[in-house]
Amino acid sequence: MIDLPSPRQLRYLVAIADTGGFGRAARRCNVTQSTLSAGIKELEATLGATLVERRRAGATFTPVGEAVVERARRLLAEAEDLVELARGSGEPLVGPLRIGVIPTVAPYLLPRLLPRLRRRFAKLQPFLVEERTASLIEQLEGGMIDVALLAFPYDLPRLAAFDCFEDRFLFAAPKDHPLLAARTVKLADLAGETVLLLSEGHCLREHALSVCRLAVQDQARAVEATSLSTLIQMVDSGLGVTLLPKLAVDAGALRGTRIESRPVADRDALRRIGLAWRPSSARAAHYRLLGEAIRGVVAK
Repeated sequence: MIDLPSPRQLRYLVAIADTGGFGRAARRCNVTQSTLSAGIKELEATLGATLVERRRAGATFTPVGEAVVERARRLLAEAEDLVELARGSGEPLVGPLRIGVIPTVAPYLLPRLLPRLRRRFAKLQPFLVEERTASLIEQLEGGMIDVALLAFPYDLPRLAAFDCFEDRFLFAAPKDHPLLAARTVKLADLAGETVLLLSEGHCLREHALSVCRLAVQDQARAVEATSLSTLIQMVDSGLGVTLLPKLAVDAGALRGTRIESRPVADRDALRRIGLAWRPSSARAAHYRLLGEAIRGVVAK
């Protein structure tokens, strides 16, 4: 029979990749450094390859080691999914659930969602992680979180998804802006305006650029903000106009400002909010149930 790596050895390897060193990895795994080092040597002997180069400044992975780390993350995630299958065979949405949420959704949806989840799924223990989309997808594929609440469209070739609700864009500007005189605003009306956007890495930026159909040369006019709250402050200061998700405006994001908003007339001026998870997860039906609960909160 072929000797196979143990889950313990794979956890040690992933911990080194996450922390950058043997000492920090040992503390994360609650073992001594010598125990962890021995586990890695056993793993390398089993695979017949050097995975980690030990240095004073930390650990460096060989090309084979990097490939093994990626596979190890998937194997550990699938092992957790196997455990979830057994635990979740009865009552749905019970026990710990690691939920990733993007920053342009978390503060505007969670205050309404979490009380509803507590009432409906009393045994659920949600642990929340707020990160940008790319980071959440990496954590999801690596098994560090179970499910993620994201904004679409977004390329998710290795994940399953559930569409929860539509989040339309609203035009937002200081209350004396001429475009606010109309009941609705067309995207074509934004030509020549200084459009304020979130910085690169925020999916809301890409959605707004796609909706506005800004040419590359026009994007130079866009001033960038690091967060949605900063973006709102910049508009309130008269630096330009922007497109805001209705979810944020409905949650009171403009309260205390001199900003007003108007619906955008264009049919495709929207993003879709939904859940994503690993296709191997045994709790797919539970995540759909969570998605339906989210849908019900927004519909109220």
